[in-house]
Amino acid sequence: TSIMLVGMGSQMETLVVAWLVLTLTDSPFQLGLISSVRLATNFISLFAGAIADRLPRQLVLATVEFTLASLAVLMLALVATDRLEVWHLFTITFFVGMARIFQMPAAQSLAIDSVPAEQITTAVALTTMSQNMNLVVGPLLGGILFEVFGAWGAYAFIVVLYGCSGISALFVRTSRVTRAEVTESVISAVIGALRYVKGQQVIWAALVIAVIINLTGFPFHGTLVPIFARDVLGLDAAGLGILISAFGIGAVAGSMFLSLFPNLKNVGKLLFLSVVVWHGSMAAFGASTSFPVSLAILVLTGFAFSSTLVLIMIPIWRTALPEYRGRIIGLRVLAIYASAFGSLSSGGIAGAFAPALAANVSAGVGILLTGILALVAPKLRRA
Repeated sequence: TSIMLVGMGSQMETLVVAWLVLTLTDSPFQLGLISSVRLATNFISLFAGAIADRLPRQLVLATVEFTLASLAVLMLALVATDRLEVWHLFTITFFVGMARIFQMPAAQSLAIDSVPAEQITTAVALTTMSQNMNLVVGPLLGGILFEVFGAWGAYAFIVVLYGCSGISALFVRTSRVTRAEVTESVISAVIGALRYVKGQQVIWAALVIAVIINLTGFPFHGTLVPIFARDVLGLDAAGLGILISAFGIGAVAGSMFLSLFPNLKNVGKLLFLSVVVWHGSMAAFGASTSFPVSLAILVLTGFAFSSTLVLIMIPIWRTALPEYRGRIIGLRVLAIYASAFGSLSSGGIAGAFAPALAANVSAGVGILLTGILALVAPKLRRA
């Protein structure tokens, strides 16, 4: 429940901030820039993972979510008093990004702590499905609230979601404790995790896939789809919400489908295939000027997106020792750093040339890098 509520608030906030930036600046580049600012402090994710391995994960998660609620209250006050300026958006987004760094290691490790080892595949798929449900409900609700009540109405609901998620986190109970004994410094714990991952080809190769998709795939729905919605399809905020919700419907379908196979085989091959389909559909979306066609393509994109996220984590969780889980998720969060560069470059190309060119460049680079990794990481292919 906690993960679902904070995820819904996050998706709503991402859409509202994106639309506010486009409204206030009329600049695709600045939209890409604010996505980069959100990820500016991701370099501390390794330390966030080490903290999640040491402290009660419920408390870490609750603290993060109450912090997000406080920042949303500040944004609500600025919007309600008509004092919001562009620099406020960038500053608050920076601190929101910093808080979220601590969320993912605590939340995902906590979810895996709650199930037996033989149910890890199903747990990963269901957790991803819960997050993807937010892609359906969050943007749609955020877009409607924005159009009907303005940004203050959307942010009032975001505050409620973040607050409830923090309360829910305090009541999470696990069947076992996987926290490491505090016998070394945080720096030593981080170094130990890096050494461990270096010796596990399946884990580091899956993390490289995470870097690739964050560089080339995530900027598509986070930065390019809002630009396509306004400049190519001529939509308002509610229309953008419908587009992102179509993406979310596909994402839910993808994670739900994989949850049906608890003993999934050929995970590595399916992972590489899903990345290629994801990026191929991005190029197809870039060629579309039809709203219904774009919706249909985004359902496929969402399916491949969700499948990729699930298939990345399955070999990691099957391989990783429990005491390294938080730090490995910290590395997974660190991979999100690539989105900062991807969003910035995608927004820049879309602004200087055309959104379609930005989508095609991202798709081509993503497929190329994935093909190279498939050649150099045979253990992941056979996972």
